[in-house]
Order: sequence, then C-alpha cells, then structure tokens
Amino acid sequence: MTLERVAAVTGLGAEPAQAPRAADSATIDAASPAMRLQILSTEHWSLLASRSLAWNESFSRAGMFLSTLSGAIVALALVAQASAFGEGFTLFALVILPIALFIGVATFMRLGVANYHEAMCVIGMNRIRAAYLELAPDLERYFVMSAHDDPRGIGITMGVQPGGVVSWIGQIIAGTPTVVMILNSALAGAIAAILALRLGATPSGILIGGAVGFLITLAAHGWYARQSIAKAQAGYRPLFPTSDTK
Repeated sequence: MTLERVAAVTGLGAEPAQAPRAADSATIDAASPAMRLQILSTEHWSLLASRSLAWNESFSRAGMFLSTLSGAIVALALVAQASAFGEGFTLFALVILPIALFIGVATFMRLGVANYHEAMCVIGMNRIRAAYLELAPDLERYFVMSAHDDPRGIGITMGVQPGGVVSWIGQIIAGTPTVVMILNSALAGAIAAILALRLGATPSGILIGGAVGFLITLAAHGWYARQSIAKAQAGYRPLFPTSDTK
C-alpha cells in the first residue's frame, strides 16, 4: 500500500508518459493567416533588434578605435615636446603606434562582420515583407522598403540612393570601414617612416618607406574586404528577385 501510494504521488514505477507528438505537415500547412502573421511579425521584430545591435557595435568599435588613436597622438605630441623629437620619441612611437594599428585592424575586421550581420538581417526583413504581400497584396503601395532580396532590393532597404554604380561607390567611400581602412594605412605608413628614420635613412628614403607602408596596408585591407564579400556572395541565391515583379 505504501509503495503504491508513493508511486501514485511521485510517478515512480509508473509507465513513462508518452512524449507529445510533433505537429505533422498537414497541421503546419493548415496554419491560419493570423498565426502566420504573428510568426512573421515576431521574426521581423527579432531581426530589427539584431540589426540595431549590429549598428551599436559598429559605432562603439569605431569610437573606441578613434579614441585610442587620438590618445596615442596626444601622447606622441607630449613625448615629442619633452624629447625634442629625439631618440625617446622614435622609441615611444614604435611602441604605441603598432598598438593603435592592431586595434584599427581588429576594428576593421569586426566592422566587416557587423556589416555582414546587417545585410543578413535586411535580407530576412525583405523576405518577410514579401510574405506580408502574399498575405495582403493590396498593401504593396504602403511599403517604403523593398520586398525583394536581390542586391537592388537590399540597397533600397539599406538606404542607398538610386543611381547605380555611382551610388554604391559613394556608399562604400563614406562607410565606416573605409574610414578605418584609410586611418590604418596612414598609421602603417607613419610606422614605416619612423622605422626608416630610426635606421638612418635619407629624407627621400623615409618618404618612400612611408608611402610603401601606406600602399601595402591599403592593398591588404582591400584584398581582405574583397575576399570576405566574395565568400559571402558565393552561396547566396535570392528567393524574391526584383525582376520577377516586372
């Protein structure tokens, strides 16, 4: 009697309960429009929040890099004033500037990841808009952003002004990663020039060393960006291209 009572209360010794059956495909296909709209809206808000986090991280990382660079320049100015641009200045510059360059390179790489994250969020939101239009086609005239997940639709949602290649080039030049890339290249050029000065090079050799450092770093950043973009675009196929609606 006692064992039966314990089994009845705790479930010990009883037959295991059957796991709840997963909904079959017929149940999923029979989801009501209201349920579909609720699922799409939840995913839409999730993508909006994720995109906002990507933007905040981009600004925070860029701000951290600029603050570090500004502090390094101020410190260099103080050391230069104290040492009259002597040996102490070159040694201090060769210590602090590579640290600033490291932070700049890490920031550039992280900005690329954040931009990829944002692009994926935009693609997801454009596809959800396409689903909205499938549920209510008469609402298309009220949408400002695109419901297509091809490059043109992505550009519209990301706020790229119309104008073809010129607008894309302007967007790239004005982008935060490009600014960080130029600053990193200038830092590398300064490090190369100071190193040439430390080794006793002539003024022309110092200028050549700085230019070479700038160009090599610029080319390396460009190569990394192209490789990242090509890798991201390699396996992507739009599901709702703009041409389908024309």
